[in-house]
Amino acid sequence: MGGAASAAAGDFASLPPAAQPAGYLARLLINEAPFPGERGYASEEDSKAAMLSILWVLQSRLRCIPAGYSQEQVASIRTQNVIELVTAKNQCEGFFADAAGRPACAPRVEERIRYLLQIANRGDQPGRFARLLNFGQGLASAYLAGGIPGADRFAGLTVVDRVAVTGRAYAWMTDRDCYHPGGNFVTIPDAQQGTLGGNRFFTLRKDPI
Repeated sequence: MGGAASAAAGDFASLPPAAQPAGYLARLLINEAPFPGERGYASEEDSKAAMLSILWVLQSRLRCIPAGYSQEQVASIRTQNVIELVTAKNQCEGFFADAAGRPACAPRVEERIRYLLQIANRGDQPGRFARLLNFGQGLASAYLAGGIPGADRFAGLTVVDRVAVTGRAYAWMTDRDCYHPGGNFVTIPDAQQGTLGGNRFFTLRKDPI
């Protein structure tokens, strides 16, 4: 897991090694957002919004569990550590704890990061790839330093399709009808900006069933 995907000094974009929390969290945000030419890519701003909203999902799972729910019900783990949250079993595909309990990434994640960095660091000036990589890394670093540089667009949700909801998003999945986390999760529709960067976001029923 080391720093093989990190870029050289002076390049337009770089990431800390995955062994560092900021590098690991950035890899999750970047892995979950589409880049130009990939399925689900709509615009640079849409992919940035997806990264920010995914970070807010993690924050909500850590710090904003609504009344009537336990953290284990929402996130399959009890923790206040974002890396432990990401590596919890069956939570974030491609991100897990290895046999020694250390955060690890699937090989395909590191392969894509290397590919994106190669594109980002071509040419004589930074472009969309560099801006997206640096945005994801900036979000991760800011979060671990104690803040999220951007508002939670789902925080004020109260009703979705006539169902009372808690507000905030608590899950995201690839935006296909066959994917749904089940249980008390409620799909946030397009009319309420529920799809970003090829991902569908989900809130929770206010009254669990």
